[in-house]
Amino acid sequence: MRFRDSMARHFGDSLSTSAPKPYLSYYDIRLDTEDIKALKHDWLTDSAIAFWEEWLEREILPQYPQARIVLLRPVVSHLLLQTTDLKNDASALPDFRRVTHIFIPISDSRDRWNADSGSHWSLLLVSVIDRVAFHYDSLGGSNFSAARRAVDRLGWVLNMQLRFHQLEDTPQQENGKDCGVFVCILMRHLLVKRLLNASHDEKVSMSMSGKMIDSRGGRKEMLRIIESLRKEGERRRSASPFAGSPNDPPRID
Repeated sequence: MRFRDSMARHFGDSLSTSAPKPYLSYYDIRLDTEDIKALKHDWLTDSAIAFWEEWLEREILPQYPQARIVLLRPVVSHLLLQTTDLKNDASALPDFRRVTHIFIPISDSRDRWNADSGSHWSLLLVSVIDRVAFHYDSLGGSNFSAARRAVDRLGWVLNMQLRFHQLEDTPQQENGKDCGVFVCILMRHLLVKRLLNASHDEKVSMSMSGKMIDSRGGRKEMLRIIESLRKEGERRRSASPFAGSPNDPPRID
């Protein structure tokens, strides 16, 4: 989350007031240097998780054209949790009418005006076709209340009653900053291994029993992907007669 990042931007380790610099523009997501710094060794920002979802949608989901799966962005998840006018704000949500599954990053933020104010991430996987929501929390039940609230509100949007299932065998983080990495790794594992590669008549288990999470390796992989995209963006910019401003970040779209 960006709580620490927001404080650092105001005070900083050296009381620096310099603004973060744009680092990569990837379709609808823009990463800056603070996002990259956090990805290396701190809480993942909303933008980092949104980037991961965008990457999964652009690189993985197109391989499965029949899939009807939505990866809800953190800012939309925050809206779902915090809006005081769900009836009107539901129009800002994706069209779920033909969707089978919805992945939702859950934040413990209670400030409806500031999506970056939370300190913990967990993952909600909603099977619309089975009318059940699975909650994966790498810090015990820290986000239990927020996840239940999200399920109740999403059920209202979908016009259906959703059962809530807390996965007690979710792998647990060993520190206070890996929650966002766990969310990203679990999201890809569930998406690819449990949903996309499952046969139509296969009974899929949503249990995470025995699943090991390499958070350090996950961070490194995400950074490698970002650096590879950044280099490709720089290559495209140098080859284009419409390079734009040198202050703009490398862009992929």
